[in-house]
Amino acid sequence: GADDVEAVLIDPAAHGGHRETDLAMLALFGAPHLDEILRGYHQRHPLREGWRQRVPLHQLHPLATHSAGHGAGYAVALADAARKVLLL
Repeated sequence: GADDVEAVLIDPAAHGGHRETDLAMLALFGAPHLDEILRGYHQRHPLREGWRQRVPLHQLHPLATHSAGHGAGYAVALADAARKVLLL
């Protein structure tokens, strides 16, 4: 009956991409409990050395997209990420 309705959540940005990209997106948009998520990754399947330095690389595309659509706040973050990527 009507009382048996369930809610279903769908991730509109789900993808089968690289896990470093997934973690970089979580960091970019402020995932709650990110430290716990990172500990879980480390326990189950540690990330490759240098993954933290590559975070800006994985954030370039979403920052560029948000900069184009949402303005200067993201443009500053995009420029900062680009400078960090050039140092890799």
